[in-house]
Amino acid sequence: MQSVVPSAACFVVPNVSDWSEFVANRRSSAIDWTRVTTRTRATVFVPTDTTPQEIRDCLHEEIGQALGPLNDLFRLSDSIFNDDNFQTTLTGFDMLLLRVWYAPELHPGMTRDQVAARLPVLFNRLNPAGRRHDGLNAGITPRAWQQAIEQALASNGGLNQRRAGAARALSLARSQNWTDNRLALSLMLNARLAPRDQGQEALDALLASAEIYRRAPGGEVHAAHIDMHLAVQALASAQSDMVLELTARAIPVAERSENAAFLASLGFIRAEALALQGRTAEAERLRLDSLPAARYGFGSEDAARARMDEIARIGSAAQRLARL
Repeated sequence: MQSVVPSAACFVVPNVSDWSEFVANRRSSAIDWTRVTTRTRATVFVPTDTTPQEIRDCLHEEIGQALGPLNDLFRLSDSIFNDDNFQTTLTGFDMLLLRVWYAPELHPGMTRDQVAARLPVLFNRLNPAGRRHDGLNAGITPRAWQQAIEQALASNGGLNQRRAGAARALSLARSQNWTDNRLALSLMLNARLAPRDQGQEALDALLASAEIYRRAPGGEVHAAHIDMHLAVQALASAQSDMVLELTARAIPVAERSENAAFLASLGFIRAEALALQGRTAEAERLRLDSLPAARYGFGSEDAARARMDEIARIGSAAQRLARL
């Protein structure tokens, strides 16, 4: 996979059944999704050296896209079909789209206008509780903003490049007058990549991002991730009460979204706050209770304990700070 598609964590291909068939047809129109009019066969390819959670997440997204909509849209907050990677399993919104996709009123070969004419009736039948008249058209997401976000997220890009991408994304988001999760993502990435001497600006950006996410459908998952970042900062400054408050708010969201790596990290952070308060036995129980999720999310015992040790070092520094 690394030699053929080095940038893909996993992917889905139409009209093939195995890797050899995919490689043999790599430059063939047979595997071009834009030429597929009726889907009869597709295969998801996932690397063998990834974590159990990554495999699960890939299968959710790629099988969902094999069956339904192919494009990822950054403006969708309550969906796995978004390259911000906050949602790790198919959401209720995603399942609704798949039900619409396979409704008997729709069939291959219909035009865009024909489908659009049938959608109101379909959504009224399949999701009557979602009927409202105050929806806003989010508008097209400019390619320049998407490229800036991709640069900010790129793991193989240098820190300066990533910061430049985040700054450009935020500038473009503001120029578009966005107030949705695209602005929130731009703010959050700027905060996470900010230099140490811009701590207050980064904190303000994180809080503004969280406020936007809390108003968005499905945005509680994104807001909970921000709570985790804030909890780490609070732990580093020995603010144990704040850590416990933030993690208590985020943990139920992590559980509902079935994100084991996220849940384990919150548990480890919370354990360090308990230790700061002298609640040593509670802290140790929570660390042990968090290890199964960590093994699933991070892939191995060693990786799970490495994550626990990484957070424990922050807790140890906080212990020293608290004694000053």
